[in-house]
Amino acid sequence: MERVTHHGRETAYEIVGESDDPSVCCVHGTGGNRDLWQGQHSLADDHSLVTLDLSGHGDSADIDASPGYATLSAYVDDVLAVVEETDVRTLIGSSLGGAVVLQLLLERSFRPDAVVLTGTGARLGVLEDLLSWLETDFDRAVEFLHARDCFFHDPDRDVVTLSKEAMYDSGREVTSRDFHSCHGFDVRDRLSEIDVPTLVVYGEYDRLTPPWFHEFLADEIPDAEIVAIEDAAQLAMLERPEPFNEAVRTFL
Repeated sequence: MERVTHHGRETAYEIVGESDDPSVCCVHGTGGNRDLWQGQHSLADDHSLVTLDLSGHGDSADIDASPGYATLSAYVDDVLAVVEETDVRTLIGSSLGGAVVLQLLLERSFRPDAVVLTGTGARLGVLEDLLSWLETDFDRAVEFLHARDCFFHDPDRDVVTLSKEAMYDSGREVTSRDFHSCHGFDVRDRLSEIDVPTLVVYGEYDRLTPPWFHEFLADEIPDAEIVAIEDAAQLAMLERPEPFNEAVRTFL
């Protein structure tokens, strides 16, 4: 594990592989951490893989930021700090991580060679019941997110355990901040500004960010293509890593 200091805090990240080709950086979603990208380690055969913990997640220091734009901006700072320390030229964002990547593309000067967006959307409204459970009954919120066709369609038990452990490790406050930040995110009218080749990947059974969220991204981003992952829900990269990785390899 490596650390980079920026904006008065430390962001933890890990590098897998030693390829001479430009690195790929993976940005996790709500309540997650870098461990949720373990299924992508085989991508390091072609491109060194960089996985980071956003502020308040995993081994990274937390921030004092209100949910919404301030939190997303801080997460963008995390990504850019890691990018500057590594030879990253491709960004992969899942769920909240997709929103972070989109905000980076729209508001910062860094231009990657390509991006991959998965389990995400240009608007990420969250069910009011889930927002309530995140404040009053965290266990219920976690169970809801791990019900069939939310995070996963039909996963191995170890995959569910890994995801739940990551969310409990992040804790209620950080996870709630993540979801409230998603709830206010909306860049639907700005997608045409994105000038980076983009791959949109979705799980066919995803109820949290359903296929039409991804179809909208692919339709509105000028240079975008879209791939469906069968037998998967939102965290397709963790539930079905082989077809997900093949889609990324082909795109790159």
